[in-house]
Amino acid sequence: MAGQRSAEDSPRIPKYYQVKRQLLELIDSMTAGNPVPPERALAQRFGTSRTTVRQALTEMVVEGRLLRIQGKGTFVAKPKVAQFLQLASYTQQMRLHGLHPATRILDVSYINADERLAELLSIRPGGRVLRIERLRMANGEPMAVETAHLAARRFPGLRRQLDRYSSLYEALAAAYDVRLAEAEATIETVLATPTEAQILGVDVGLPLVLHCQHSFDSAGAPVEWVRALYRGDRYRFVTRLRPPKE
Repeated sequence: MAGQRSAEDSPRIPKYYQVKRQLLELIDSMTAGNPVPPERALAQRFGTSRTTVRQALTEMVVEGRLLRIQGKGTFVAKPKVAQFLQLASYTQQMRLHGLHPATRILDVSYINADERLAELLSIRPGGRVLRIERLRMANGEPMAVETAHLAARRFPGLRRQLDRYSSLYEALAAAYDVRLAEAEATIETVLATPTEAQILGVDVGLPLVLHCQHSFDSAGAPVEWVRALYRGDRYRFVTRLRPPKE
């Protein structure tokens, strides 16, 4: 009959995907941090090959459902952190989730702005820019690598101020009376390079969320441009949508 699909027309479900559905049922009964049985045991349990099991496990690691620790095994992952798209510091965001935030500064240096960065910060090409690269952590676990860029001329001495305050935004408010009023953000996915994977403690090629944010003060002047790489297996982004004003 027209409009009906025969059994032959139904899409074929790959074997690894069938195993993945069985694994999802298995980990639903387990708590975060529990070890998943080894590949050999799972292959015997599901009546399939270790290669098929490995493919299912790898996809679940990429999705953030499982955590693979080299030399130790595969474990049920913690729930993803909900990152709200709002003008709040990393410290504030993590504390909202009951997590202990920590930041490790990887590099603070001055660079010369190329044409694109100069345009973003409203300075001349070649102008001095303070570049701050930080590793963001929650409960001791690496979560994101964030690189902020600010015009050195607008914020003289900012490099020294970073030692006095717990966050960059606190330093901007206290030392320069500058507060963020709005921002434009873009979000896309990229794959972890060897360097990024090493810093974040993940596998090379793991999907990361690239979040770029261009922030402005109440007068509409640019304050910073930030490029942040979040672990795709640990984050989900949340925002509230409203209809446009007439």
